[in-house]
Amino acid sequence: MSDVPDLARLGRASFVAAFGHLYDDADLASFLREVYAGDVIAREVCDPTRAYRLAWDADRLVAFCKLYWPSPFAHHSDAANPICLGQLYADPACTGQGVGALLMDWALEFSRAACHDAVQLSVYCDNTGAQRFYARHGFRKIADVDFWVGSHRDDEYLYELRMDGVC
Repeated sequence: MSDVPDLARLGRASFVAAFGHLYDDADLASFLREVYAGDVIAREVCDPTRAYRLAWDADRLVAFCKLYWPSPFAHHSDAANPICLGQLYADPACTGQGVGALLMDWALEFSRAACHDAVQLSVYCDNTGAQRFYARHGFRKIADVDFWVGSHRDDEYLYELRMDGVC
């Protein structure tokens, strides 16, 4: 629970740095309250259907990954037990230093160990850097989905990685 303020800070900062320019102030503020308020994150951290992995540089949180199940995108796939990679965020100053790959390795190991047969995630349609990252890890696009920030709808791509030989 002591990590909650750091998770909220990094989640907000990462989202705003990457996408803040896309939204009007009211939609962005509403989204940040719904997703990155301390009480929201505190509930998620304690939720047994959530798993977080944090990456620290000394005493500073520089990246995190969040998994949750069941996946809200399960109906887009014939996977029997998909998990959702909900966030893989890094401090923009740390992008390209390998921390995202380490967190992805953890996410895939966790998913296999928990007997999930697929990992699903949504990615903004214009976030080609993230799309290349996910493709390098074996994910492929399986559907188009909506992502809401306040009253603003974004086009997103649903990516999935099937896990062979799971449980």
